Amino acid sequence: MSGTYGETTPGTRRDLLRRGVVAGGLALGVGAFLGLRPDRASPAPSKALDAKIFDFALLLEYLQAGFYGEAVQHGALRGEVRDFAEVVAGHERAHVAYLRKALGAKAREQPSFNFGAATRDERKFVDAAVLLENIGVAAYNGQAAKLTKPALAAAAQIVSVEGRHAAWISDIAGRPPAPRAADPGDSAAQVTAALRATGFLRG
Repeated sequence: MSGTYGETTPGTRRDLLRRGVVAGGLALGVGAFLGLRPDRASPAPSKALDAKIFDFALLLEYLQAGFYGEAVQHGALRGEVRDFAEVVAGHERAHVAYLRKALGAKAREQPSFNFGAATRDERKFVDAAVLLENIGVAAYNGQAAKLTKPALAAAAQIVSVEGRHAAWISDIAGRPPAPRAADPGDSAAQVTAALRATGFLRG
């Protein structure tokens, strides 16, 4: 594992992906078991609720896809940081495409974002990416118990990749890639507040 930001060693990518499997798998596995079971006030899973949750997830995926795409375009990233941004940008675009297709006419339009220096300065990019990927995992985990089984299966495939992203960028930043045995979920209100706190959302 890289010890400090900017350092890479042979095998870092391979080791990180292996750890990412654990992080992503636990995200909806152990995480859902420990902390994501619906309480008595939670609505029963339904296709209508699936659509609301997927539309909420689409906002996050729009933001992530825009963030990574803009960072790659600005060309300020180097080495493994750039590799990460290029790979993850493709993943996030694929997530957007999947959710838009699943939602059809109900899909929200892409909002405007202002990423400021976070896509132009490598250190600020890394810090923002760590934050966004962990918000992503918490967002999907927080809604997992409210989804129907087919929708949950689709969300599990996405959040497992988000977990790998979080592990990879944490490793680059010199932080523990899998600090917990299980990742808790956040409510939609908590996730929305966290996204707005970044200052990236306009309006």
